[in-house]
Amino acid sequence: MSSNNYEIPHIIVALDYNKENKALDMAKILDPSLCILKVGLELYVSCGPKIVNALHKLGYKIFLDLKFHDIKNTVIKSSLVAADLGVWMINVHSSGGVEMMSGVANTIKENNYSTLVTGVTVLTSLDNDDIKTIGYSNNTKDQVMKMAALCYDSGLNGIVCSAHEAKNIKNEIKDNFICVCPGIRRTEDNKDDQKRIMTPAMAANNGADYIVVGRPITNSKNPLKSLIKIKKEFNNTL
Repeated sequence: MSSNNYEIPHIIVALDYNKENKALDMAKILDPSLCILKVGLELYVSCGPKIVNALHKLGYKIFLDLKFHDIKNTVIKSSLVAADLGVWMINVHSSGGVEMMSGVANTIKENNYSTLVTGVTVLTSLDNDDIKTIGYSNNTKDQVMKMAALCYDSGLNGIVCSAHEAKNIKNEIKDNFICVCPGIRRTEDNKDDQKRIMTPAMAANNGADYIVVGRPITNSKNPLKSLIKIKKEFNNTL
């Protein structure tokens, strides 16, 4: 666990909505001292930057999960726009290459933004069969390790990966390199469209710095209670 991040909540709640009022209603149920909020493509395309501003006013740190993947110049400019919103974290697809990733990392630093930049390795909705279908010869574990090394060499702050790979990454890459891990499910939760999943406690044991949880919290009868339960399970294992 990164010592300089100890005051920041390590649970990231995904606001997977397409309406501003639904996202804000959930944000008001939850607590900014207990979680960070993730704004993804669906919500951002629907609402634009105003949803980020509205969530900031409620006191939340924001992970803007837009997974930038384009030519270097476009991704750099888009990342600067995102950082200017004051978001805590953004991400880029590591398959965009070292030049693109290092360009983003360097530009964010040169412009004195504190926004963290992470690289998406292999989506947690993909398994070994899926990545072979799209042309990778490695299994998911080896492919994630390869992409993680590229992210590190590019100067990114960390990666987005399954908690299954976090332990190996922590063993190979020291240097305060953070692992943001989606695909988190308690034993009683529905797997939904996730394939490489892990419980909060197992993710903590494997070295996850932050876990991303969406539907097990936002679709529960008592989202705040579910958040507290997941946070306790994760933190008590650290």
